Amino acid sequence: MEVKASLNFGRIGCQKARLVADLIRGKDVNEAIRNLTFMKQKGAGLMKKLIESAVANAEDRKVIDVDNLYVKTITVDMGPAIKRFRPRAQGRASGIKRKISHIHVVLDEK
Repeated sequence: MEVKASLNFGRIGCQKARLVADLIRGKDVNEAIRNLTFMKQKGAGLMKKLIESAVANAEDRKVIDVDNLYVKTITVDMGPAIKRFRPRAQGRASGIKRKISHIHVVLDEK
């Protein structure tokens, strides 16, 4: 029985989030949370909260054993970019795109 959780419009670039996601894919939930706790990347905190949310979803359903969960899949997709402007010399402006990601986690029982 699978349990899902997703974070839409997370304020992190998808390349940076994928680096963290690759480290926890396929691991036990307790081990993944322990690893994410001590990582200093911004994406680690976001994914830790997301995995904890998926575990809470599993506890709420009461059809799956929470102690045997592992990270089956974790995907990071690119979302829309927020467009901002930076002032430049002689009254000009240059554009900046702030990256946004959609992160989806699926936990399953071993």
